[in-house]
Amino acid sequence: MAETDEGVQICDAAVTLAFSVLGKRWNGMIVATLGTEAASFAALRRSVSGISDTVLSDRLTELAQAGLVARTVETGPPVSVSYELTESGRGLLPILDQLGRWASANLGAAAH
Repeated sequence: MAETDEGVQICDAAVTLAFSVLGKRWNGMIVATLGTEAASFAALRRSVSGISDTVLSDRLTELAQAGLVARTVETGPPVSVSYELTESGRGLLPILDQLGRWASANLGAAAH
């Protein structure tokens, strides 16, 4: 474990694991988008501007394998598929909000 100047201990392996999922482009945006309600693939594609169908499909699969997103198939007619956050995924929402606030305060000038 590493220790910061404030004496907070950070588990290097846990942080590495978290960023192996959340550090991938689009994953944070997908989780944040699903934070409000379940969504279809098409709705996610519209909400996450710039993502391709292939990448969205890959990211949803990864997030499901990590236990953050659940995929539900409703047999029709018509058949519909929706995605929603699991309890574990919902636990990320306050963390993403806090990370966004930190980025705005500390990286805002660097991002523009």
